[in-house]
Amino acid sequence: MLTRIGGLLRKAESTDNAHEAEAFLAAAQRLATKSSIDLAVARSHVASRERRSAPVQRIIPIGEPGRKGLRTYVQLFVAIATANDVRCDVARTSAQVYAYGFAADIDTCEALYASLLIQMVRASDHYIKSGAYREATVSKVVTEKRLGRAVRRRVEVPVAGVTARLNFQMAFAARIGARLAEVKAEVVAEESAVESTGTALALRDKEVALTDFYTATSEARGTWRGPQTSTGHSAAARRAGDRAGRTARLGTSPELPAARRRLTDR
Repeated sequence: MLTRIGGLLRKAESTDNAHEAEAFLAAAQRLATKSSIDLAVARSHVASRERRSAPVQRIIPIGEPGRKGLRTYVQLFVAIATANDVRCDVARTSAQVYAYGFAADIDTCEALYASLLIQMVRASDHYIKSGAYREATVSKVVTEKRLGRAVRRRVEVPVAGVTARLNFQMAFAARIGARLAEVKAEVVAEESAVESTGTALALRDKEVALTDFYTATSEARGTWRGPQTSTGHSAAARRAGDRAGRTARLGTSPELPAARRRLTDR
């Protein structure tokens, strides 16, 4: 299954045709969701005396601590994980993520993340190099000395390149998460229509098993709130990132045939 997904992702990365790329990546997510459902149904039919597969915890390296942009990388991984039944805890440094889920689902997340991260960085590089972000401004409060007094006033200043890049990537990741979720919902609905009771029970059992495992294993304190709290706002960059996320290959096309680190604080 991972070989097929990898083949679809490589095709999505290599084509210059946006419609082809959209179909390939949508096919990869459809295949991942269908496989996940099949595995859940299979687990539900294993006799209680036999050993069932269980959720696992895996550390996903994101980057070196202190590197700019790690929070948007984490946001992308978490968006992918949410669409593939994987829960996450995030390191305080955003350098690593704890992933909790069934091994096949985490494998899928890593494969999708590796492909989509390349696309996100490539698209944001292109946006920054185009210079389009310089046409926008952001509101900023500055303090000036007037007659010995500190006076605060709001001024419009050009958007910094790093602010534009982070906003672009935040919007890209959010759009990818939304579109992956759409594809997953479609596949679940299709599978449930064929075998409504069995599929629903299997998915419910899977959710309960994952919730129990996460509750017993996670030592996280608090909830990760994403990159927004530490990033200035650029509406133009977010619109550009959202557009890139829309063309980064998600849609409703049918499945196509197809031939990694450490965590101290959470």
